[in-house]
Amino acid sequence: MVLRTRSEPGRILIEVEDQCGGLPETDNLFRSFGDRRSSDRSGLGLGLSISRRAVAANGGEIRALSLPGKGCVFTIDLPAAAALGSVVG
Repeated sequence: MVLRTRSEPGRILIEVEDQCGGLPETDNLFRSFGDRRSSDRSGLGLGLSISRRAVAANGGEIRALSLPGKGCVFTIDLPAAAALGSVVG
């Protein structure tokens, strides 16, 4: 697994790349399993849905890129926090 961070003007990007073999094609990868759950019962199917909600609650978005036969890259794109001018104690 590879973890990368980078910044763009006003944005912070966090990328997580794995070697899972790629993602299945699906209409909405970030939806909880619900009715799209197949015979694979190894997880609850909530992780990506919860991740998307947490990122959105912080003003960001999460994207997935499949690298067929290799893995996938998830990118978390967040607004950069404004620098604090002073700390009041």
